[in-house]
Amino acid sequence: MNLQGKEKKLITVLIVSPIVLILMVFGIALFQKTSTSQPLQKSEVPREGAPAPNFTFPNLEGQEVSLSDLRGKVVFINIWATWCPTCVEEMASMQRLYDRFKGNDFEILSVSIDVLGEQVVTPFMEKHQLNFPVLLDPTGKIKKLYATTGVPESFIVDKNGTLVLKVIGPQDWTAGEVIAFFDNLIKQG
Repeated sequence: MNLQGKEKKLITVLIVSPIVLILMVFGIALFQKTSTSQPLQKSEVPREGAPAPNFTFPNLEGQEVSLSDLRGKVVFINIWATWCPTCVEEMASMQRLYDRFKGNDFEILSVSIDVLGEQVVTPFMEKHQLNFPVLLDPTGKIKKLYATTGVPESFIVDKNGTLVLKVIGPQDWTAGEVIAFFDNLIKQG
């Protein structure tokens, strides 16, 4: 074999080897994911009319907050991230909803799934002049617990801890029918 033939063979090996390695790593990762992950059972998916799954996450001050601590209040749970444009889109109306009903057996728990947590959420809240409660879930546990498909997703829980509504995607939380819905829910025992 001449020198040019050896160079071509070496170049081929240098190009093909990394590609094969990448495909092997991807294949192993895919195999491990499919062999170790369990799909959510139908009974595990929160549904309207059933108890809302409890959770506990730290707020921006580091204090642990649990959904169960808010029994007796209507709770608006919003799962979101700072990098999500549609989440940002609905935040101003969430703030107006919070301002309208706070102190009236109503609470917002906005659960951020940002992996950098407080480091990115605090500046985001300041920039957008938002002061409703934020909980931090940098590992995304809430996504599995509430079987979300993306962000934003919102869940409305009544005073008894029952999930009454799931909303996928951004909303105008100050529309007339939305205000009437929350008003009626808060007035109920």
